[in-house]
Amino acid sequence: MVEELHARPFPVLEAPCQVVYFAIKEPKDARKRNRDLDRAHLIDLLDQFGVSHPEVGAKHLDASLGKTALKWESHTEFVTYSAFTPGLDERAFDPAGAAVLPPDWLAKAPAQTMVAMMIRVEELPEHEDQILPRLLDWFVPESLAVSYVLDGAAVIAGDFCIDAAGFMRFSVFVRKGTGTRRVGRIVQRLCELETYRAASMLGLPRAWELSGELNALDPRLSALVSGLDQPGESPEEALHELLSIAGQLERLAVQTSFRLPATAAYEAIVNQRISVLREMRFQGRQTFAEFMMRRYDPAMRTVRATEARLNLMADRAARAAELLRTRVDVTRSAQNQQLLQSMDTRADMALRLQHTVEGLSVIAISYYVLELMAYLTSPLAEAWNLPKVWMRAGSVPVVLLLVWAGIRRLKARLR
Repeated sequence: MVEELHARPFPVLEAPCQVVYFAIKEPKDARKRNRDLDRAHLIDLLDQFGVSHPEVGAKHLDASLGKTALKWESHTEFVTYSAFTPGLDERAFDPAGAAVLPPDWLAKAPAQTMVAMMIRVEELPEHEDQILPRLLDWFVPESLAVSYVLDGAAVIAGDFCIDAAGFMRFSVFVRKGTGTRRVGRIVQRLCELETYRAASMLGLPRAWELSGELNALDPRLSALVSGLDQPGESPEEALHELLSIAGQLERLAVQTSFRLPATAAYEAIVNQRISVLREMRFQGRQTFAEFMMRRYDPAMRTVRATEARLNLMADRAARAAELLRTRVDVTRSAQNQQLLQSMDTRADMALRLQHTVEGLSVIAISYYVLELMAYLTSPLAEAWNLPKVWMRAGSVPVVLLLVWAGIRRLKARLR
């Protein structure tokens, strides 16, 4: 893993030279793309110049295409091609200079061009006043950003506009005596600055779409939360509606779980690349940092605000769901309490009925016992010259007591 820290060194460039740079990205799910197609596209270019192929699984390559030095890198979402050619075209930013990477080969790329850039690197003139008129001729004055970088080692300029040929253009004026590696670092940081700026801006359309969907869900969620204290509304129905809203919010969170964090990561890289340039103002013109603050930062704030709104609504839905679950539990507890009270009443009624039945049972059993005993006491009554009625009457309390005692004892044994 230590080798990875040194695997992608800065290019070594000497002024004057010109740079053609492309970043190619698939429009959807670029991180899951088939990287074999990227390798096949690179090999097609190398074969045209008779250059040996990179190793299988390689993520970067430095090669020589004649007098042009090629640098290829495979990133998480995109692939970049940098072509460094010594010397300058007679006409600044001539689209014909981009032909060092054949247009027909570029047209066969397995994805779409995200960034197309031309960088013109030349020596800083002795009279720096000559720079601004040339820049105003090359770039859009209203968008032009110019600054000294790296303690005055160079002057960089650009307008972040796409010309008629489809290229973003930057100019670098290098002070004499500046090292070739420092020149390479300046050019590399300009390439990275524009690449990650373009990649981060991919989050803005997704934030717009997400904002529209949140605008549709927000009134529903607000109305539902406002109705939590209304006694007439069924908590079960409100909970089903809330679960529907929460499910849609979760779906949106899953759909943006890569793009929005990636936008934040790319934004951080853009700001870091500007910071390491150590800009100083050039002849009162706006710096790159000031241009980004006015034109770029509002878009990134929109993305961050939309992501924060999604998280806030998800939290609101979670809290409302918890309140509704509590309300449903309380309602069900009250219903269960009423049911238990009803069961207690029924059990009491059943116990009373049981006692009544037991009393009747004692009487009924005693009646049948007395009838049977009449057959036994009749002969005794005749022998003793006693009336049968008196014999039966005397047997009643004894029989009742014995039957009642027998039933009580049977109940005690069954318990």
